[in-house]
Amino acid sequence: MGKTHTKGNGMLLRPSSTTIISLMKPPSLPLIASFCTLASCGASSLTSASGPQMNNGNGVVLFAPPPRQNPLIHHLPRRRICWSSSSSSSSLSLVYPIQNRRHRHPSKSAYTTSSSHRFGTTSRSRWDRLALKQSSFQQLYSLTSSSSLSLSSSSESTESTTSMLDDIAGGEVDEYFDNAQFTPYAVAIEEILSKRNVMRDFRKNELDLTVVKERLLERRRILPIWEIDHFLVPPNHVKADAEREVVVDGHVGTQSSSPQLKGDNSVQPSNGEKEEDSSVIPPTLSYTRHKLRQRSQMYLDATGLTSSQHKLATVLLAHLVDHCAKHSTPAPLYVAWEKVLEGGLVPLSRTLSTYLYVFSLEDSEDEENDSEKKEKDSNAFRRDIAAEVAMFHDAIYPPTEKTITLLVKSLVGKGDAQGAEALLESIATDSTNGQLRHRTTSPILRLYCEKGDIDSALRLYHKMRSTSRVKMDASTYANFIAAVAQHGYFRSDSNCIVGAQDLGYNRSCGPDLLNSLLSEMAEDVLDISEESARVLHNGFALGFHESGLDVLSDSEIMSVTTTRCNNGSLVANRVLVDNDSAICSATGATLRLIVLEQSQRVHVHDTLLEMAREKSKEYTAKLASKGRSTNDNAEKAELATQILKEFSEWLDTRSGKPYTAIVDGANVAYFGWGRVNVYQLMHMVNALERQGEHPLVIFPQKYTLQRFHLRQGMIQILREEEMAYLEELKEREQMYVVPPMCLDDLYWMLASVSNQTVATHGQNIYVPKDNPDGRYPGLRPMVITNDKMRDHKMELLEERSFRRWCCSHIVNYNFTEFIENSKEERTICFHAADLFSDEIQGNVGSNESDGGSGGMVWHFPVSEWASNERFCLRLPIISE
Repeated sequence: MGKTHTKGNGMLLRPSSTTIISLMKPPSLPLIASFCTLASCGASSLTSASGPQMNNGNGVVLFAPPPRQNPLIHHLPRRRICWSSSSSSSSLSLVYPIQNRRHRHPSKSAYTTSSSHRFGTTSRSRWDRLALKQSSFQQLYSLTSSSSLSLSSSSESTESTTSMLDDIAGGEVDEYFDNAQFTPYAVAIEEILSKRNVMRDFRKNELDLTVVKERLLERRRILPIWEIDHFLVPPNHVKADAEREVVVDGHVGTQSSSPQLKGDNSVQPSNGEKEEDSSVIPPTLSYTRHKLRQRSQMYLDATGLTSSQHKLATVLLAHLVDHCAKHSTPAPLYVAWEKVLEGGLVPLSRTLSTYLYVFSLEDSEDEENDSEKKEKDSNAFRRDIAAEVAMFHDAIYPPTEKTITLLVKSLVGKGDAQGAEALLESIATDSTNGQLRHRTTSPILRLYCEKGDIDSALRLYHKMRSTSRVKMDASTYANFIAAVAQHGYFRSDSNCIVGAQDLGYNRSCGPDLLNSLLSEMAEDVLDISEESARVLHNGFALGFHESGLDVLSDSEIMSVTTTRCNNGSLVANRVLVDNDSAICSATGATLRLIVLEQSQRVHVHDTLLEMAREKSKEYTAKLASKGRSTNDNAEKAELATQILKEFSEWLDTRSGKPYTAIVDGANVAYFGWGRVNVYQLMHMVNALERQGEHPLVIFPQKYTLQRFHLRQGMIQILREEEMAYLEELKEREQMYVVPPMCLDDLYWMLASVSNQTVATHGQNIYVPKDNPDGRYPGLRPMVITNDKMRDHKMELLEERSFRRWCCSHIVNYNFTEFIENSKEERTICFHAADLFSDEIQGNVGSNESDGGSGGMVWHFPVSEWASNERFCLRLPIISE
């Protein structure tokens, strides 16, 4: 008696010359074919013998339970299957148990081969008990030895044959699904089938649904596991597909390896062809869909399901996925995914996307609690199921940005940065290139930096910047530049980065490379976080270890450097910038005020004209909702735009003294009172004139009337003295009255970017520092307002231009001490426009020793720090 092996779905008995295999389930045709291959042991041809005799050779006897509904009766050979070759022959016999009515115990059951045309009716529970008893196998062997089967002795089986038999009979997996995963899956299936809206989809095939439900809720695995790799194209197959020539519409082309997409859930050739030889993949069918057809046929043979029931299983599992997405419960989908692979099901692209969404919910929970993630010991939890779903999706549907990101994340998690980048290269077609974004590529860049592969990191970094849809953030820039610094590539004596000059950089290392990278960062990023400042500090501290800078911990706060550093030292510190002089305390560099370029000023002007049209439409729609709207709303919107345009032309063509201060009249008149205080507006104009400014007040027409509705239930009446002052401002052309249905904010915004060509005679009206008149330095005209412009920020400009506009034009104010007498003049404190811009900038430092250049100094605003604090970065200056 040979050694007995127990594994997975059955047990193996190996006598000295014959291998006996017992299976728990009926064999499918592909499985029988597998045993044929094993039994042949290298035979060159396969033939069916019609007679009962058997040639000498290696024997394989397969014991299996009787198939339910007998799906194999018309496919199994009437006799034993024999193979012949020039030197030897082998045999395979299929044996089914037949229950003996006299002897109920399974060990006393009679057996027959398939050549007797008798299929037994032993219950599956009896067969399970029979197959699990080794003593029963001993009796099976004795029955086989004494039967009419002729199994001759032969040489010992080879190691490869033994291994293959172990894999096929055992399935390489556990026989049952894990209880911890199966329980939530079964509960979810029962729950969705209890809902009326779901059952409506199955009302025409309730009997089929019962059969499908039974199969989907079966804890025992019906087929041996096929991992996801079984369904994916092998590398050599991809090459063969790519080189295969096909003829389309009379033209010779190359066979594409991309899948043929179908609108239904069936696994069929794209041209509707019927069943073909499973050993040959039709040109019109992708590799993965071909493998799915094989798997689904195996599943149908093993379960006895019909094709319609197979499709019904796909629909039912799709409902399960939607249910899990609605309740944010990923647990049931682990077994559901195993059922998809086991049954060769083809979910819709939308369903697979929902799989990815639900699994991403668990990923976010795992990131919040890494300890719980490490405690998950089951195979399904250790497997990257989300990556499997993404690979499955991309094998039969066009790749999406989400699937690509998950696959990249999976490869990065395994430490394969080059493989992840190669994946992006392989799918970088016109249809997917626009879908690649920062979250897809940044994990690869981070892994290159962690490994110290700066050559590859710089190449990928350059590729990311050149891709329009990849928006580089401050954290990515900081981590990359810190990694380059840490490995010493910014030192004057460092080695060159391979390929840097090919990417367009003038220098491959040293300070010039740093300046190039920081200039690129300044184009995309305005400020950084305190964490990014710490990352930069530590990167340069490690790369310039002789500098003496300490590496900061994650919780350590960077101290402020207030003393001047010598030129030979590294500066990577937190510094103060003087508000009056804009000079850095550590390097002596003077920060600049970066203003709007002329093209940006024109953009603001044109945007405001368009906003006037849209705001007018919004206002009339609001009136219509209150029943106060009139006809011709579109005409009124065009009129509002025309009036604003006329105001712009008036500013540009009027003669006389140019306006240097634009006053937001409503904002100033309301400040601190809750009503319109014309006296306060008068005090503001007088204060500006005393400082040498020529103000223009922008005031809504409503507030120039003597009687007007202030707000609901409140009417304000202006005094004669207030009305007289308003008339005086009009006569002096120092007030522009905004007509009804127009937004006054747009007028003072537009006035700030007006060139006032005639009034200025084309000259710049900028006020320099330390001017003899004591005026506030900066651009003119300045805008006097405390309006935060929350309603217009995103509509007006992108972030960088908006900051430049605010820094160079907006002046805030405050009136001292509230008093009862509204006529009494109070002191006004102005917070002038900034002297230096609130964005990343590089400037030449001060060299006190010779009055020359102190090297390039970079200053980074930090969101968590004070407005006059910066992270300062300057490399050591080496004297020649």
